[in-house]
Amino acid sequence: MELKGTVALVTGGNGGLGQRICHALAKEGVHIAVMYAKSREQAEGVASELKSQYQVNAHAFACDITDDAAVHRLIGEVTQAFGRVDILINDAAYNLSIPFGDLDSLSMEVWDRIMATNLTGPMRLTKAVAPVMKAQGQGRIVNIASVAGLSPTGSSIAYAVSKAGLIHLTRCMAVALAPETLVNCVAPGLLDGTRATANLKPEQVERSASSSLLKKPADKDDCADMVVTMCRTETMTGQTVVIDAGRIFH
Repeated sequence: MELKGTVALVTGGNGGLGQRICHALAKEGVHIAVMYAKSREQAEGVASELKSQYQVNAHAFACDITDDAAVHRLIGEVTQAFGRVDILINDAAYNLSIPFGDLDSLSMEVWDRIMATNLTGPMRLTKAVAPVMKAQGQGRIVNIASVAGLSPTGSSIAYAVSKAGLIHLTRCMAVALAPETLVNCVAPGLLDGTRATANLKPEQVERSASSSLLKKPADKDDCADMVVTMCRTETMTGQTVVIDAGRIFH
């Protein structure tokens, strides 16, 4: 798909990885809808940077992706502001670090919130945007999962299971939305400079980095570049690409 002049909705676009994805797409001439949950000032700052650096249109939009009405309202607002939606990047996520063995701390309230944000949220957004993309005759959806979805590791059982579900949702939606809309997934490992990493204990960060073949975290720009590739592709769909400096082989 020719990217210049298309419109991308990036959920969690004000986060560490989300910002890199916004910049990587804007560099290709993509207009950006920066979606945020709470940090309005930060999201508006990202939109302002994109407009000044790349001469694209960019605006910030608030949305609670666990609310069906809010999601449909968001798609309507983005479509009204830009005239179309060609790309959806499902990057927004929530997590709470809980050791796997501490099942008492993994309350059903925590489980439900993680699932609602990390798995059901992307499903809501995908369903809401799918008719728009089908009517346009083209669309690209890229989900941001995690290597925790490929192996029983990570900061919590709920997070790992939510990301495993997102990886399989990618495959299922690739089948459901072909041929107009292509759906793919990036599964990063530990990333520096994200809220998720900031919530981890230093020993968790060190253990994760040291267990990779390259002895370092994954790179946010590599992840963002892969997102761009998945938006541009005409032949890749239903796939998950792992970027984790050599920890998990998929």
